[in-house]
Amino acid sequence: MKDQAKIIAALLVGAAAGAALGLLLAPEKGGDLRDDIADYINDLVDTAKTKAQTTANNVKQYSNDAIESAKAKFNGTVSDLYDYKDDAIDTARSKAKAAADRAQAVAEDFADDAKAKVKTTANNWNNSIQNA
Repeated sequence: MKDQAKIIAALLVGAAAGAALGLLLAPEKGGDLRDDIADYINDLVDTAKTKAQTTANNVKQYSNDAIESAKAKFNGTVSDLYDYKDDAIDTARSKAKAAADRAQAVAEDFADDAKAKVKTTANNWNNSIQNA
């Protein structure tokens, strides 16, 4: 791969040198030649500026897209956490209410049983006293 890069670089340098020699040895007036060289250099500079601006714009767009993607993922994660929190709270509330309802039912049954036993005991004593 390094050999290919060296060959390509040598070809480009040779092409540039050939173009420069061609311009210098062409049968034109000195002023025309200088104008042609200046135009060529200006075209190269303009092309380089355009490519640099395009690359800068592409990098800026890529970074903006990456930031927006990260924000979207973060916001989605936060939203998921809020949903999970709400679901967990709802589940805990329903389980606590169910446990409280069961405890209340057991307590009411116990109280009813205790009342019935007290009433039975009171009736038995009352009958014992009256029969004595």
